[in-house]
Amino acid sequence: MMTWFEIDLGAIRNNIRRLRNLAGVPVLAVVKANAYGHGMVEVSRVAEQEGVEWLGVARVEEGAQLRKEGIRTKILVMGYTAPESVPMALKDNLTLTVFHPEAAQGYQNQAAAMNGELRLHVKFDSGMGRLGMFPEEGLDFIRWVSEQPNLTLDGVFTHLACADEPEKKTTNDQLARFDLLLEQLEQGKLRPRWVHAANSAGTLYFPKARYDLVRPGIAIYGQNPSPQAPLPVGFQPAMSFKSRLSSIKTLPPKHGVSYGHRYMTSKAERVGVISAGYADGYRRSDHAFALVRGKRVRGTGIVCMDQLVVSLDDVPEAKIGDEVILFGQQGGEVITVDELAEAWGTITYEVVCAASARPFRLYIDRAEDNRGA
Repeated sequence: MMTWFEIDLGAIRNNIRRLRNLAGVPVLAVVKANAYGHGMVEVSRVAEQEGVEWLGVARVEEGAQLRKEGIRTKILVMGYTAPESVPMALKDNLTLTVFHPEAAQGYQNQAAAMNGELRLHVKFDSGMGRLGMFPEEGLDFIRWVSEQPNLTLDGVFTHLACADEPEKKTTNDQLARFDLLLEQLEQGKLRPRWVHAANSAGTLYFPKARYDLVRPGIAIYGQNPSPQAPLPVGFQPAMSFKSRLSSIKTLPPKHGVSYGHRYMTSKAERVGVISAGYADGYRRSDHAFALVRGKRVRGTGIVCMDQLVVSLDDVPEAKIGDEVILFGQQGGEVITVDELAEAWGTITYEVVCAASARPFRLYIDRAEDNRGA
């Protein structure tokens, strides 16, 4: 292999167990976006083995793929599903999210035409400003859904906009707004089995957001929700990005490197080419760094589609074929996803979700003896 992602399923097991123990309620493991780049099918199998109550996907096609691969755990489609996809949802036993009356009526019509029973979770916008109806409009809508012969109200939920930030007021205000709706549902004997709000940061930092179910995503993969919301001790990153040196040579002074010659050598410089680039998920930028033989090396020139160039002046022992770490650990050195995200001006989510389908995914399952799970 020249370029690959190494994914430790043991780390994912460990992280799921820690989240479940911390939350004290069932877990919905978010596996959308190819399980944040880690492999949706493989991660879902591990989550199912660990006894998660639900899996969360963004699109009905993702749920259908999991069913095709033999996954039996309950699946919630958290994004919008067009009414014409209801037959697929019924066939594959998927629970859909609904957040406006027009879609709900379309779901009822489609389910009735198939003489089926479609399970729904209703999403409320308590402050995200994205998908969801306002909680203040919720009681009548929930009552209407509950009266439909082919729809089953299985849950209600909201999403937290600022749970991974130091400022707590926005999250507390969202939860208070959501709680008012829940009180109305309780009084009307309409509260469904599943009430949920907590993403990874909400699970970690807002106990009152845990309700009946938590929905961790990034924490399952051992990455911090944000620099201000780090994971507790004991969580383990599951993914490493690895490649190899495919070329080594010495460039003369004043020699350009890569497209646009953004980097020019100031002296004779020994450089190596790594067989990974932006088509593999490494951002096209001039902020590149890697580990070679346990030493940190800097990028020289802009990252290309299939390759990036690094300086090897400080690693004279480097040879063609050497394993290179783009993020992960080698010897006593480590490059974290947080570090890459900061260098690229983005967040950890984007770094791992950008992991391309092109590199091979090597799944390992390290012993958990040293994880304390």
